[in-house]
Amino acid sequence: MATTPRPAPVPKPLRGVRVLSLALNLPGPAAFMRLKAMGATCFKAEPPGPKGAPAGTSGDPMGQYNPQAYATLHDGIKVATIDLKSERGQAALHKQLARTDVLLTSFRPSALEKLQLGWRALHKRHPALSVVAIVGAPGARAEEPGHDLTYLADAGLVTGLDLPATLFADMGGALMASEAVLKAVLTQKLRGQASFQEVALSDAAAWLALPRTWGLTQPSGAVGGAHAGYRVYPCKDGRVAVAALEPHFAASLCAAAQVPLGSPRDLFKPGTHAAIEAFLKKQTRQQLDRLAVEKDIPLHTLA
Repeated sequence: MATTPRPAPVPKPLRGVRVLSLALNLPGPAAFMRLKAMGATCFKAEPPGPKGAPAGTSGDPMGQYNPQAYATLHDGIKVATIDLKSERGQAALHKQLARTDVLLTSFRPSALEKLQLGWRALHKRHPALSVVAIVGAPGARAEEPGHDLTYLADAGLVTGLDLPATLFADMGGALMASEAVLKAVLTQKLRGQASFQEVALSDAAAWLALPRTWGLTQPSGAVGGAHAGYRVYPCKDGRVAVAALEPHFAASLCAAAQVPLGSPRDLFKPGTHAAIEAFLKKQTRQQLDRLAVEKDIPLHTLA
């Protein structure tokens, strides 16, 4: 009797690597989630909670305005309160840094300098320590105030009055920060050198905006609405996201809708759009889910 093969164990490339984070809000903790999943030993130092707040209140703003998200982000991560503005807090931090491989920060450069945690001071005191600094914008713009929304707007990803569906720059920045930690660890192992890397949330937004910059997601682009097989349409009891972009998927969609398809260019004609929309409007979500399976059409129905 054949047995089902067991899935291969998930690799833990950062096992044995110790990362300390001072990063608050979303990008740093989200990066920490990924680093922990890759096997890193993660320790986070947070400032004291706001004055007058109940005992145990997190010094991370995320812990105050969304405790559920905070709990998920910090699951399995050791967190300690350290007042970096005090001598005692500085001593506690440097005791931890002495046995840390990578430090993750999210303060403005001027704030780090005031705390004597700039790269030069840290590298002199802890030569083996690498630093990944999450900032809003790169270089001289790192002191500018900003947030996910402003970075997305600057990258051309805020196209109306509605807020973006998620925090793209923050989450993209978290991915870039976890990638930077991997780079730092590789550099340490291959060259025996500590390194400093700056990760800018505005760069993350610009990276995510590249398809739009290239025209792919503009209204005239194939995945921006110009292709009849790649759009969100209304159906009888909801909506349907159709992603029949490749020729064979588009042909299956048109055949199901009984829409003549002479050439691939027909998919960009208003008549084809109208005919497919008319077909989908008459279908229920259940019918479309069944159609997707029977005809091998990539689509997803929505309430």
